Amino acid sequence: MRISHSHAKPTVAIHKFSSCDGCQLAFLNAGADLLTLTQLVDIKHFIEAGPIEHDAQVDIAFVEGSISTAAELLRIKDVRKNSRYLITIGACATSGGLQALRNLTDSGAWLPAIYASPEHIDSLANVTAIAENVRVDYELWGCPVNTHQVMEVIRSLLYGVTPKDHNEALCLECKRQGNICTLVTQNKPCMGPVTRTGCGALCPSFGRDCYSCYGPSENANANALANRFHGLGLMPEEIARRFHHICNSAPAFKEVGIQVRKVK
Repeated sequence: MRISHSHAKPTVAIHKFSSCDGCQLAFLNAGADLLTLTQLVDIKHFIEAGPIEHDAQVDIAFVEGSISTAAELLRIKDVRKNSRYLITIGACATSGGLQALRNLTDSGAWLPAIYASPEHIDSLANVTAIAENVRVDYELWGCPVNTHQVMEVIRSLLYGVTPKDHNEALCLECKRQGNICTLVTQNKPCMGPVTRTGCGALCPSFGRDCYSCYGPSENANANALANRFHGLGLMPEEIARRFHHICNSAPAFKEVGIQVRKVK
């Protein structure tokens, strides 16, 4: 799986689709490590940092954002064609992100109420994750992803190691840090039992319930957690909103949210 067998540096591109640009900051915030990275790889395309070469043939393409327009649907196919490995970064790319919330509504009904000329709005009927349109080799979940995640996956590919999928439940990270469980001791609707690790248990470390910015963990039992939230006294709409949030289009979250909303 090693990406380079010659003396030439491996090539990298960072592409943006519908998103807030926050995940690209995982590269820019690397500081001195980004300078080290440029000695190991040749960054061909990264508009936010300067290099522009949309159609560059690269070894690794990082993709931020969801597919929301017809133009993006065509462009992601070109990115896939021009890259050896395609890695999605962030909730928008891996599960549609916040903009995918409109998939749960009739956008044709509310667009005219917001825009004076809705006919000029260029958008697909549904927002989709990158993997729903092209083959994806690896996914980095998070809103946003962090520098450690992107550097780890690049390092793994450079040295011929299959990147590790950190998909264990956040509760395990809380246990390792000795955090007091917000769900058990404070009756807060914490999403930690069904959320993958990656954030370092940031919110629970400050006594705040997790809202699942890193998406579903391995074997996430979302139905059981929804029942637990019901036992805490949350109304169906409140429970659904916990799952229909940042990673709302992840199957494990999408289905339970829809089921809960059907409860009268």
